[in-house]
Amino acid sequence: MRLRRCRSCGIAGPRGSGARHELRLWSPSPRRTATSTPFPPTICEYLKLEQVLQAASMDNKTIILTTLNAAWSSPGSVIDLFIDSFRHGVRTSSLLKHLVIIAFDRKAYRRCTEIHTYCYALVTGNVDFSQEKRFLTAGYLEMMWTRLDFLRLVLEKGYSFIFSDADIMWFRNPFPYFYPDGDLQVACDHYVGNATDLRNIANGGFNYVKSNNQSIEFYKFWYSSRLRYPGYHDQDVLNFIKHDPYIMDIGLTIKFLSTTYFGGICEPSKDLNEVCTMHANCCIGLQSKLHDLRIIMEDWRDYMSMPPSLKTPGAFSWRVPQNCRKNQCMRNSTFCLRKTRLSRLYLEDSAS
Repeated sequence: MRLRRCRSCGIAGPRGSGARHELRLWSPSPRRTATSTPFPPTICEYLKLEQVLQAASMDNKTIILTTLNAAWSSPGSVIDLFIDSFRHGVRTSSLLKHLVIIAFDRKAYRRCTEIHTYCYALVTGNVDFSQEKRFLTAGYLEMMWTRLDFLRLVLEKGYSFIFSDADIMWFRNPFPYFYPDGDLQVACDHYVGNATDLRNIANGGFNYVKSNNQSIEFYKFWYSSRLRYPGYHDQDVLNFIKHDPYIMDIGLTIKFLSTTYFGGICEPSKDLNEVCTMHANCCIGLQSKLHDLRIIMEDWRDYMSMPPSLKTPGAFSWRVPQNCRKNQCMRNSTFCLRKTRLSRLYLEDSAS
């Protein structure tokens, strides 16, 4: 792999350390082709990534990753709710020291350095990822596939990771709920009751991936499969290729995570005594997400303030969806039809 040289290196130091580093890596890089891999374009970026990952890593070389653009980085927006959920969760606050925020643009990077310790500026050449990317627009698809290829690089560097979208609230430490034998463990929009059943509809916004030959090969296969399914995003493509015989050929073990623990607006976790994460999925538009995420956080605080004697199964339920449901099915019928059609395709493919 050939790396371009750059003029300055350095990572953002921890808050309060006095360390300040100018971001000088936002020069245009050569335009990518459909099959090229964009990372890392400079020696500096390669070294910076290694430094950040090493600093945030757990003893077993596992990290937590999320991505951020300007649209989600404003004060009081998605990223603040995301970090706040760690601070109010059960045994989750200590996990923040293992979180790396991957910034897609200057504003997101600067905001990250104001609120968090470990930030990495992902150079994306001539592509502007700073604005809100509406579901399935060209900008949204490009951002999702860029993210996926970056995660492949993290695996190749020997780091296992939990990837979490920033619109997922963390309420409990998820590690005790993962399977010991899964190379790729992925949350679901719809869970059918069995962790190995391919009829589960995977959601790419939350997954736990172990760094090994199988997972690295799978991420390469996943990324290249975008050419077979043009116009689809990474989650759709995952739900198509999970049936491919190549998965068995490379020896990858996929486990689907139950919505009992890893829920979302699509299929909420019903028992707050067991919920680990809550995702603002099945929701279109930043304002709708923010509205329902704030209610989710209010519900969690109310639950945590209850005496243990009242925290019985079924005694407390989420007040969502609200705006997310209205936005999904009243304002964007195309999205509803698409999700229905894709669900049918997934189920038909798994039955064949």
